[in-house]
Amino acid sequence: MTIIRSTLCLAACLLAANASAIDLKGLSSTGLKAGKALTLSDADVSQAADQACAYMDQENQVVTGNDPYAQRLAKITQGLANEDGLNLNFKVYRTADVNAWAMANGCVRVYTGLMDMASDDEIRGVIGHEIGHVKLGHSKSRMRTALLTSAGRDGLAASGNGNLTQLSQGQLGELGESFINAQFSQKEESAADEYGYQFMKRHKHDPAALASMFRKLSSKGGLMSSHPGSEARAARIDSMIKKDAK
Repeated sequence: MTIIRSTLCLAACLLAANASAIDLKGLSSTGLKAGKALTLSDADVSQAADQACAYMDQENQVVTGNDPYAQRLAKITQGLANEDGLNLNFKVYRTADVNAWAMANGCVRVYTGLMDMASDDEIRGVIGHEIGHVKLGHSKSRMRTALLTSAGRDGLAASGNGNLTQLSQGQLGELGESFINAQFSQKEESAADEYGYQFMKRHKHDPAALASMFRKLSSKGGLMSSHPGSEARAARIDSMIKKDAK
């Protein structure tokens, strides 16, 4: 779930320049630009997610140790490292932006701006929703699309093969930005909402917190409030609760 657009800093370098990195300079108009099909395996997509997540961790201030935000997230996510067959890892970014996301490799990132406005259960609801995007394959599709529509696409095409190698600094920046700023479809969001609702029930947390989080985000404005049906999605969670109560 893309919540509110984060301003990404893309200047720092995660990977040292080396012969295997793809150089964006001087790329020809061959490959995909000429209509050549490029097939990316699930392993390629997972590898890209590994690199993009590591890049984002380098580009943002990760909160660690005894910091209250880190301690709070650790408490909220206790027992979720292996959730529903997924290997997940969680970190906090110190930024006033209100955001959270999860990549296909299981890295889940929550921003302090979101934590400041949310209760523990509301954060759990957001995390459950994000896990849903991963479990249901939405994050993988989104990463695949980001690869095929970003600088990484040109590098892959220019390399003359379908194998994903180590991406350059510029490609990782564009890939991360494309992934985080892209929106899921309304159908995907609805499916992740339902997953998040069931996640809350499964872990014996209040599922109404997911609805209250939607309403908070809608009232705050920004990307989330313009995403189709924020209030309707909250109402749908309410209807699930009423149905289960009967």
